[in-house]
Amino acid sequence: MKTEIENTFWKFDSKYWFEKLNSSEVGLSQFAAQKILTAERSSPKEQSRIQKDILLFVNQFKSPLMLLLIGAVMISGFLGDTSDVFIILFIVLSTGLLSFFQERNAGKVVEKLQSMISIKATVLRDGKAQEVKSEQIVKGDVIILKAGDMLPADCLIIESNELHANESSLTGESYPARKEVGILDETTELSKRTNCLWEGTNIVSGNAKALVIQTDDNTLFGSIAKSASHTVETAFEKGIRDFGYFLMKITLSLAVFILTINLLNHKGVIESALFALALAVGMAPELLPAITTIAMSAGAKRLLEKKVIVKKLNSIQNLGELNLLCTDKTGTITEGVIKIAGLTDGFGQESELVKKLAFWNASFETGYANPIDEALKKIKIDESTNTTKIGEVPYDFIRKRLSIAISTGTEKMLISKGAFTQILSICTKVQNSDKSIDNIETHKQAIEEKFTQYGINGLRAIAICYKNIDTETISKDLECEMIFAGFILMNDPVKPDIKATINELHKLNVGLKIISGDNKNVAASIAANIGIHEPKIMTGRELLDTEQEALEQLVKDIHIFAEVEPQQKESIILALKKSYTVAYMGDGINDVSAINAADVGISVDNAVDVAREAADFVLMEKELMVIVDGIKQGRKTFSNTMKYLYINTGATFGNMFSVAAASLVLPFLPMLPKQILLTNFLTDFPYLSVANDNVDDEVLEKPGKWDLKLIRNYMLYFGTHSSIFDLITFFTLYYLLKVKESEFQTGWFVESILTELFILFIIRTHHSFIKSKPGKYLFILSIIGLILTIGLPYLPFAGDFGLTPLPIINLGTMLLIVLGYIITADILKVWFFKKYQSA
Repeated sequence: MKTEIENTFWKFDSKYWFEKLNSSEVGLSQFAAQKILTAERSSPKEQSRIQKDILLFVNQFKSPLMLLLIGAVMISGFLGDTSDVFIILFIVLSTGLLSFFQERNAGKVVEKLQSMISIKATVLRDGKAQEVKSEQIVKGDVIILKAGDMLPADCLIIESNELHANESSLTGESYPARKEVGILDETTELSKRTNCLWEGTNIVSGNAKALVIQTDDNTLFGSIAKSASHTVETAFEKGIRDFGYFLMKITLSLAVFILTINLLNHKGVIESALFALALAVGMAPELLPAITTIAMSAGAKRLLEKKVIVKKLNSIQNLGELNLLCTDKTGTITEGVIKIAGLTDGFGQESELVKKLAFWNASFETGYANPIDEALKKIKIDESTNTTKIGEVPYDFIRKRLSIAISTGTEKMLISKGAFTQILSICTKVQNSDKSIDNIETHKQAIEEKFTQYGINGLRAIAICYKNIDTETISKDLECEMIFAGFILMNDPVKPDIKATINELHKLNVGLKIISGDNKNVAASIAANIGIHEPKIMTGRELLDTEQEALEQLVKDIHIFAEVEPQQKESIILALKKSYTVAYMGDGINDVSAINAADVGISVDNAVDVAREAADFVLMEKELMVIVDGIKQGRKTFSNTMKYLYINTGATFGNMFSVAAASLVLPFLPMLPKQILLTNFLTDFPYLSVANDNVDDEVLEKPGKWDLKLIRNYMLYFGTHSSIFDLITFFTLYYLLKVKESEFQTGWFVESILTELFILFIIRTHHSFIKSKPGKYLFILSIIGLILTIGLPYLPFAGDFGLTPLPIINLGTMLLIVLGYIITADILKVWFFKKYQSA
């Protein structure tokens, strides 16, 4: 629990908190941290495995229909009908257990995936910096922070250098907040607590050390999350939920109607109640949650084999709906390996000065680890002096430059490198190729033309400048009246297999758009290299001059967005979402808002913490072909989930409706309650295996879309078709074969299960079912179900289920009816999908 002091910790300095938390500037010892961890979190916050299992098992029986059925069975037991009680309970429990074990296995896959993505932080333990998982951080820890890090706790800043944090999730302010050491009044409002850092926010620029004051639920973010936790419902989840309610209303209405009619016909109260409830269970899509969970977890498992970690399971369905992928070019379109192609002065001549300045600037930089600096550190220079660092003004996305102050022993120098336009704007002079210094205005046009030419040649160019200084107090105010030194030229080759990958995306009807901060000439060069002829390019400047409504139309035709600001990426994604289901792939701080805005957010394993946290999927390798595989898995998951819905709205609903209708005419029940539940049980086995079924190639070529109108049409056609064959069964058994009660129920029982098993094979493909190979488990379990169905009436205990051996002529007649059903259902299926899916 937080104390009053801890509620207003910003009003005290670090010295007070070091003493109160038994810590110091070098942090805690490993022993002390472990002791605090054990004391504060001795009682596990998460449920144990056994608790989770019990809860999951109980959840299998929480549906209103299942509860009503269990209640009716208890009443039946109270009245002494024990044989029915045991049989029905066995079926109910077996169905629940089947679903439980499938969901449990699916849950384990999800837990394994989640454990692979863990936010880490750098802390001082025993005076040494080390990485620990965020959940192992305790009060009194000293955290070392840099750009891109997420805050794992509420902290007080004890050191900072040009520190800016993104606190939009707490304050609503999109502009980064400047942070620094200080003491504030306890009444200071949240957005002005400049000496604090909050859990869930992230560092945009600069670096710092901070003391952990609060962790877990005691943080500001934790207390908000506890009181207002919610999850965003996807379009597919909403469709599933709405459809579930739609079917539930029909089934309950029908069950109440049947119960009333049976009671009016003077049939037994308990038997009629059980019959009505069994019908409701038979018609209701009770396996839908299990099917969707199993299908998604199976998809997640397959994606893991492709080195994709699924952070948010439900987003697999969104991946199946995807029809546009947006990405930066670095590491996806290109190799992602920065190669220094040249270090020139402002006029294109190789320069030793630029080489030294670039090396010093990169070597002493500590605020923002990046591949450009890693490449520059490998430069070999003639270092005869003992160069030391004086200070640093870290990179940020507003200034777009990084400044380092050094001392060479004979002089002090400020060196700034960054985006060409931003560097040029702070320069008043330029160093010529002969080392003389001129006013920059004389040469500005020539320098700008050289920069443009580099871009046309496919080279990325950033600029570097310097000036001598006589102070050791370094701030961004010193970034003025600089001398333009030259260009750092970089090359990031296009991946050799990228054209093949883009072709694969096109085959899946997924478009590709590149969103980059690079200059438009470099972007045009990249586009030419990957086969985009005469690409349409839109720059960040043009975006600023475009109204949102106009942008929503313009973005459809643009291939590449170049020179865009971080906040503009989000605007582009939001505009594209008006016409597409959009995925965005990024790995930097400047990508986070776009990742959050997209329907599917994708990041990579080595991305900054905040980007990985925001993403739905994390790639172990930054390869677009992995996304191709992911889209296929998403569509496969979507397709297999839809198969169960079709089955439930076709044969199952038709069969149950026919049984209900027949009960109004016959002097006895067409099927006993336990037979209806047994029908449900025997078809559940193969139905659950739908999650891992094979999918036709053409299904993978188009995005999956939730279409309630299509399902309703399917329900009308196939429900009617199923009912027609049930009525043929009814007429044949009752009027032609003139069978008695038990034989009638057995015949209808066999016909009902066989039609439900075969419709699964028919509806799993849009072609003739003999042309499409089913999944191994679906085939095996269906064959087992078929054998059990035909053989069950001939077993010794068949009488306990109200079944009786069928004469060969009766069984043969049922099999002929089923054959007619299979042939006509397959023809109807091919016609239906041609008519309605092409419409």
